[in-house]
This record gives sequence, structure tokens and C-alpha cells, in this order.
Amino acid sequence: MTPRINPSILAADFANLEHELGRIASADLVHVDIMDNHFVPNLTFGLPMVERLQEVSPIPLDVHLMIDDPDRWAPGYAEAGAYSVTFHAEAAGEPVTLARRLRDIGARAGIALKPGTDSAPYLDLLPEFDQVLVMTVEPGFGGQAFISETMPKLARLADAVHDAGLDVWLQVDGGITAETIGIAAEAGADTFVAGSAVFNGDVPADRIASLRAAAAAHPHRHGTGHR
Repeated sequence: MTPRINPSILAADFANLEHELGRIASADLVHVDIMDNHFVPNLTFGLPMVERLQEVSPIPLDVHLMIDDPDRWAPGYAEAGAYSVTFHAEAAGEPVTLARRLRDIGARAGIALKPGTDSAPYLDLLPEFDQVLVMTVEPGFGGQAFISETMPKLARLADAVHDAGLDVWLQVDGGITAETIGIAAEAGADTFVAGSAVFNGDVPADRIASLRAAAAAHPHRHGTGHR
């Protein structure tokens, strides 16, 4: 499996987003963080921005909802054409019902877990999701340091997905750099959100290729005692 690199536009130049999207056309998806200043202490984009990004992006949108009441709001992002819509387990009232709704609309359904959220209640629900996002920082701000203590949780999820023979992507978001991406890959991640590690350079395409190669060099080995 070729690792997926999803650059986060939180690190892009907001005044030139269409140009910035063109600079990361070699990525797999573009990660779009939606923050509402309620679920997290920050405010970013909303549905109108996503609708416009959908019109101009050369790669699919990977929408990450860090918002209250995703049961109400998440379907709108799927209807806007987002390829993947991920909501937080801590905010959803009926996560399985919501995931099924997103799939019915045509989007991949993802569920995100904060660093302190246990994966155990969701292991039996994995067939209901297309992606699990393990936050490797506290959600709300870019530029934070990678929390290595989240790796055993990621490894448990990876083993559960493997043992059940599921096609569930395991994404990590937060502090992903050329130094940390291998750690996450060894723990089982196959989809990586990177912000400054992609955009803080002259040629984002080169950084995307380097991150992809670094992840591929550290394959996960299942059943290594993380349960």
C-alpha cells in the first residue's frame, strides 16, 4: 500500500488557496479542518468555503469536522461533494447513524478520536466507518508537537482492522514531519495529514514525495503485542 499524504490547508496561504491547491496536486487528498470555536477553541472555515474549494481543487477533499453537533452539520459537507467527511466521536450523538448517512450521500465516513479518547468502544464498530482518525495532537491548532503516547491506540486499531479484513484507512493528524511520520507508519497509520511539513518550503511536491517515501520505509507489522 502506498502511504497517502493529505496536506492540511491550515498551513497554506489563505489569500491564494487556489494557487496553493495547485502546488499540492501530487498529494492524495487535501485536508480541510473545520473548526467552530465551540468544540475546539479556534475558528476556521465553514460550508461555503468547502463548496468553493470543491469547485477548484485538483484533488479530493478530506474534510475534518472539529465541531459540535456533527449529526446535524456533517451531511451538508458530503452533499457539497467532499470525498471524505470525518467527525469527532466526542461530539457525535449517534455516530453509526451519522456514518451511514454520509455513506448514503456518497462520501467516505470517518470518525476521529482525541488523544485521550479510548478506541475500545469503537473496535466492534469499525465496519461502519471508512476511516479512523487518531489525533496525534489536541485538536484546535496547527503547529503542535506530536504526542507519541497515542501510538499504542493506533496499533490496536491497526490490528483490529487487519484481523477483521476491513478496508478502513487509519489516519493521523498533528505534528507529522519527516521525523515522526515513520513512527506513525510503524504503529499502523496509512494516511497522514501534514501542514507545515508540506507548505513551509519552496516545492511542496518534493516534500510530499519525501513524506510518502519516509512512511513507506516503516511498514507496520501486525500482532506485535499492542493489544
